[in-house]
Amino acid sequence: MQVSMTVNGEAVTRDIEPRVLLVHFIRENLGLTGTHWGCDTSNCGTCVVLMDGQPVKSCTVLAAMADGHDIRTVEGLVVGGALDPVQQGFMEEHGLQCGFCTPGMMLTARALLDRNPHPDDSEIRQAISGQICRCTGYATIVRSVQWAAAHPAVTDTAADGAGTGESNSEEVTA
Repeated sequence: MQVSMTVNGEAVTRDIEPRVLLVHFIRENLGLTGTHWGCDTSNCGTCVVLMDGQPVKSCTVLAAMADGHDIRTVEGLVVGGALDPVQQGFMEEHGLQCGFCTPGMMLTARALLDRNPHPDDSEIRQAISGQICRCTGYATIVRSVQWAAAHPAVTDTAADGAGTGESNSEEVTA
């Protein structure tokens, strides 16, 4: 069967077997290996991608179910060569160790910040509660999301120097 969707802003159409999971479609058909495949039972959350802006565990979604939808993977967080504040926050606050859960955590955090730009610790913990990190103990992940909330992305209209090496970010003062 044929599926068409938008992945990281790009229209894609592929012929696939009807039983192909979205995680495998993304990794094997599109070569976007940032989406990790973990437990295959939806328990770990490493495979989270955004479908129409909402986090979904791509190991439980058939690629055929994503037909006509907008999919965003961790590779799609970088815009105009600039890291998303969530990615920057994970670097600044050491929100990763082995990195296996990181793409799913980042996308879940991005979805949270898109619907609530200033979440408290409880809201952050609730948002990531469907994902397992065996390394960090979650404190640094929560701090990473807090950092991202305090350093929102530069908007497209303010990003005139994007890709030119010019810094367009403003320092946030508390």
